[in-house]
Amino acid sequence: MISLDDIQDMAGLTREEIAAIAEHEHLAPANAALLSEYLLHVHHGPQRVQRMICEDIRTAIRGGDAGHARALFAALRHFMAEHPEAERGND
Repeated sequence: MISLDDIQDMAGLTREEIAAIAEHEHLAPANAALLSEYLLHVHHGPQRVQRMICEDIRTAIRGGDAGHARALFAALRHFMAEHPEAERGND
């Protein structure tokens, strides 16, 4: 049987990045892992992931949750380092 850990390990993102997608899209972690894998392979998909994480950061800041915003920012920094194609304006 495939576990959630197996699914997340097969996705091209970290667990923190997958959690940000799950939060943004209101998905279960397994579904967010599948969506993240898909987005990494479609045109402008990495930019979409970057926007999702940025929107989550803004939401956390507006909600006064600085700790969560910092964690999301760390996930964003890692994502951008691993996926430079996600930079805005990169077509």
